[in-house]
Amino acid sequence: MSKGKKITITAVIVLIVLAVGGFFGWKLFEYINHQYTLSTHPLGYSEFVEKYADEYGIDKYIIYSVIKTESGFDPDAVSNTGARGLMQLMEVSFDWVKFRLGDGDDVTFDDMFDPEMNIRYGAYLIDYLIDYFGCTETGAAAYFSGIGEVGNWVSDKQYSADGIHLDTIPSKNAAHYVNKITNALNTYYELYVKERKD
Repeated sequence: MSKGKKITITAVIVLIVLAVGGFFGWKLFEYINHQYTLSTHPLGYSEFVEKYADEYGIDKYIIYSVIKTESGFDPDAVSNTGARGLMQLMEVSFDWVKFRLGDGDDVTFDDMFDPEMNIRYGAYLIDYLIDYFGCTETGAAAYFSGIGEVGNWVSDKQYSADGIHLDTIPSKNAAHYVNKITNALNTYYELYVKERKD
């Protein structure tokens, strides 16, 4: 065999080894990335999420997305504004939902550290807001900024052309929050459903 042929065969073998190594390297990267995404988008507290998703007729992945975004699945989370628990309810929101649900004096704001109670209240609130505004993203904006504030935005043509969807969110923090909820929801669908049903 000539020297030139040996070099050519060696080059082909090296290329094959590199291609195979690259393929398996990419597959390993995809696997690690998938496992990481699963770990950051868990289905925590699924018994309560599914229970109240069914009860209120809301997509369970919206609830998971709010929990992930709000508290990272920490039931003891407290924000610097005083919001509590998995879905980070403020006391004023808690009082409003408590009134709507007809709960008695035995239910207090401290119950927002109880995962089931927090999910019950949070799921009710986000479902109400989505139904009220007719759009998941607008409902999420209201969950963050309040129903009155977002009501002003959707009635202003510079922010909403149709009075339902927010073409522009005038608050940078609210826009960032809605983006996080949307990204989380899309990721949950990619991981667990494959197809988003709007």
